[in-house]
Formats: sequence, C-alpha cells, structure tokens
Amino acid sequence: MSLGQQLAPHLPFLRRYGRALTGSQSHGDKYVRATLEAIVAAPEEFPRDVDPRLGLYRMFHAIWSSANYDEVADEGDTSGHEATARARLARMTPLSRQALLLTAMEGFTPEDAAYLIEVDTDEVDSLVAEALSEIENQTRARVLIIEDEPIIAMDIETIVRDLGHDVTGVAVTRDEAVGLAMEDRPGLVLADIQLADDSSGIDAVKDILAEFEVPVIFITAFPERLLTGERPEPTFLITKPFQRSTVKAAISQALFFNQATLPTG
Repeated sequence: MSLGQQLAPHLPFLRRYGRALTGSQSHGDKYVRATLEAIVAAPEEFPRDVDPRLGLYRMFHAIWSSANYDEVADEGDTSGHEATARARLARMTPLSRQALLLTAMEGFTPEDAAYLIEVDTDEVDSLVAEALSEIENQTRARVLIIEDEPIIAMDIETIVRDLGHDVTGVAVTRDEAVGLAMEDRPGLVLADIQLADDSSGIDAVKDILAEFEVPVIFITAFPERLLTGERPEPTFLITKPFQRSTVKAAISQALFFNQATLPTG
C-alpha cells in the first residue's frame, strides 16, 4: 500500500484538527495542504517508525510550528475574528491548546500527544489542565442545543451547565430551533444533523446564521460526510457517540474564537 493510500483515511480528521486549532475552515485547510505538499516534496522525511496517522500529525505540527500565526492572512476570516484569536492566544501557550485537542478531540493517548508536540509524557496532563482552566476562565456563553434525542440532549445540557454556561433552550426541529434563536440569541449553537421531523440541523443553522453570526458545533455520527471539500463545511464537529471530554474541548475551542466572550481586561 502506498503512503498516500495509508494517509487518505486520516485526512478528514486532520482537517478537523487543523480547523479546531485555528478556528477557521480555510486557515486550517491551508495547514493541511501545506503538510501534504511537504510530504509529496520529501517523502523520505515522513516518519516511518510510527503509525501513519501519528506520522501525518507529526508532519502537520512541524508545519504549524514553523509558521507565525499572527502573520498568516486568511481571507475567509473577518478582522474581528482574527483579532479575537490573537487576543486569546496571547493569554495561552500553544502547547496547552494542542495537548487538549490531541487528547480530548482527536483521541490520542498522552504518550502519542507527547510525541506529536515533543514534550515529556508527564507534561501532557498538566498542559491539558492548563488549557481547560484558561479557556473556561475566558469564555462564558448562552447556548442553544438542537437535538431530538432526549437523553443525548439532557447529557449535552448537563455538560454545558457544568462548564458554567447557560442554556437558552433545547430544540428538536428546524422551525423550533430558528424560533428559539430569534427569541433569545445564543452565543453558541450545538446542532445535531438529523432532527425529529426529518428536517435538517444544517438547514436550521443556515437560517440562524442568515440572521446573526454565532459559533456552531455540529454533532454527527459520520463527520467524514461533512468534510468532503465539496461545499462549505463546519469548523467544529463532535462525533457520536461522544465523550464528555470531547464536548468540553469542542465548546471551549468554539468559544475561544467568539469575540463576544473575549475578556476586556
């Protein structure tokens, strides 16, 4: 099997990681593209002594570490979005954010995360704790949940409240979601894809975003179906069945780039 064939199944998830790390679809994809270009240009430099997925993420981190985030222009982002990212990044070390995303969202072990970001394994747990503490201190929001499965909705609501956020409502259909959003504008939306009346959470979110800007996290059992590169795609995804730590990490990252929760001090 060629190297390209070995890496192909992991690309949708690397794109997810890149987007969560940067808070931008276009910006994250640029880093993934640069990673692939580097591998094609010098395949002999690809780590062959580890699992292909580990090697792919290691190459991505080499590209990420070599770039100056503040100097990279991204036409897909507004100046306010970029300013929010820079302001938050100034309060947090990049390593702590990477450690959080790699373990909580991407499912790497602390040992693998340590390899990827080139730290000692015993540092990973402290970096994750540092990231969660800092992000939670910086971000507070009112959250709209769009989910038609009552047990899942209750679980998500508990997680959201445990993080210190308020819940504006729980919607089970597209129309209900839009109505709740217009009635009490949330600072974050958590949306399932398939809703109770066979309507689409994607359509509900499009309707909401047509009225005002708000960060959105999609929930789906098939994240690769939303990461095809064939249409505008969500920046933040949670895969079902999910771990509580995954939801917490996604919420933290989505709010990380939300100007409304940016500390003023």
